[in-house]
Amino acid sequence: MTTPAILFVCLGNICRSPLAEAAFREAAARAGLDATADSAGTADYHVGKPPDPRSIATAARHGIDITHYRGRQLTAADFDRFDWIVGMDRSNMRNIEHLRPANSTAKVTMLMDLVPGREGAEVADPWYGGEDNFAYTWEDVSRGAEALVALLRQGGH
Repeated sequence: MTTPAILFVCLGNICRSPLAEAAFREAAARAGLDATADSAGTADYHVGKPPDPRSIATAARHGIDITHYRGRQLTAADFDRFDWIVGMDRSNMRNIEHLRPANSTAKVTMLMDLVPGREGAEVADPWYGGEDNFAYTWEDVSRGAEALVALLRQGGH
């Protein structure tokens, strides 16, 4: 099996997608799955900036350091570089599809669509809330990461 490459996408790439990337990296490592992961935003608001301090704190509570992550914007080239483009909500899915090249072979899905019983659910943007919102986001992205790792281990590429 080739090493799957996964790109997690939200709006600004400082809250949800870095947490999803971190949760996926951790889940893949625990499962012994060799995979590549990155994250991006559909907007250019935070290019080159570190994740939101609340995202950094949330990941740290789970033993994961994301201080070195930096925001970047989704590009058309990402659809060739990654096997999976995983969006956090319907608005970002529309933006992803708008940028998606016609000949793209990347699988595009919303993260929670991978979690049985959560299909169609969005990962809520924690930006406007407090620490509790980031904890809920972590729960969602962790469930999504576990589901994606299980799918990839079963050969779903």
